[in-house]
Amino acid sequence: MSKVIFAALVGLVVLTAIPYGTIEPWWKAAFVCAVFGISILAIIEMAISRSHDVGPRTILLPMLALAAFAFMQTIPIGSAGSLTQLPPWHAISADPYQTRFFVLQILALTACLALLYRYANSEGRMQVLIHVVIAVAVASAIFGILRDNSQQGQGFVLPLLKDRQGFGQFVNKNHFAYLMEMGFGLGLGMILGRGNRRDRLMIYVALLFPIWIALVLSNSRGGIVAMLTQIVVAALWLVRQRVALKVALMVVLIIGVLLGTLWVGGDRLVTNIESARADFAGDTTRDGASRNEIWRATLKMFAAHPITGVGFGAYWIGITAYHDASGSLTPQEAHNEYLEVLSSGGLFGVVIVVLFAVAVFRKVQENLQRDHGFIRAVRFGAVLGIVGVLVHSLVDFGLHLLSNALLFIVLIMLATVSHEKIIDPGVQQQ
Repeated sequence: MSKVIFAALVGLVVLTAIPYGTIEPWWKAAFVCAVFGISILAIIEMAISRSHDVGPRTILLPMLALAAFAFMQTIPIGSAGSLTQLPPWHAISADPYQTRFFVLQILALTACLALLYRYANSEGRMQVLIHVVIAVAVASAIFGILRDNSQQGQGFVLPLLKDRQGFGQFVNKNHFAYLMEMGFGLGLGMILGRGNRRDRLMIYVALLFPIWIALVLSNSRGGIVAMLTQIVVAALWLVRQRVALKVALMVVLIIGVLLGTLWVGGDRLVTNIESARADFAGDTTRDGASRNEIWRATLKMFAAHPITGVGFGAYWIGITAYHDASGSLTPQEAHNEYLEVLSSGGLFGVVIVVLFAVAVFRKVQENLQRDHGFIRAVRFGAVLGIVGVLVHSLVDFGLHLLSNALLFIVLIMLATVSHEKIIDPGVQQQ
């Protein structure tokens, strides 16, 4: 049963990336149902084995607390309607239905993390998981490159893909960039970390090339900045380790990536970078579509609901009262994950997220000090992937897609699983 559950989790990682990154509501619902189905198998397996260990509580409990708080935002408050009318829904959330759907998704992701802690805690299974994540990123990159050069008109394998809109299987190029960052960071960590055979290093290098090219061709400014940040963090880590040869190689790599990015991206990338000034400047057309205008409106919404927010998943309707524009373009997201948490969950939500981040940081720090060899390389790669997502989330909302959120959960598991819980292959065989 352990093998079946692990295989189901790996299959879930692959399948969620295919249908536009699981952006459609019915695909999200299917994901939630699949996770709860796997959880039922896990409960049976734990009852048979009489073992109930599912990972560090300091990381899992804040996620459960976030789900509980979001559910509280949907509880009706105030008066009920008359006998002849439906009762009005008075709740903290501006959209209780979407907030409850958010609760189901958070619970599903929490269950995935707990299951990964339990069923992917051997070196062999961690290798499988790493290679699946990188393979998904490479396959998406190759598909994106083919689509960028071949698509004409509506549909390219997937019917909803529009020409010159989005990249890869994603309808938004920035969402695609999140996947590339996580795959790139994980592969880079496996290359620079110790514990891998030299013949495998060149394989990882070869796999990173299509990921890098696709990320540049996607023309995502946030994605490119996140990738460069990952490389800089890797270089700083090597300097701290005093690995002179690898530091020299990283300097060459940084220069090569910068020049290669400009060369591969061409005029389209340069034009997109130049347009960043307008995106962060004040909006003059009264559409209010620039990030600067959206962020100002988001802060106004937080100031009006500072304690409990407007409800997770309810940003799209709550912002309408504070978005000072013509109304032709109403923002659906804050284009900044941190501001969206602030406005959707208020100070309560921020405290829960901070507790989760602190628990992850402490666990990663503890593991990096104790690990060595292959496991240390895995930790480093996972950290680089997480860093890329954190940087890109300053200007985008790629974690709203369940495929990206699930891969982010996988990286957190790889970075934080306790050293004592990793089963040695020899012991496992016995």
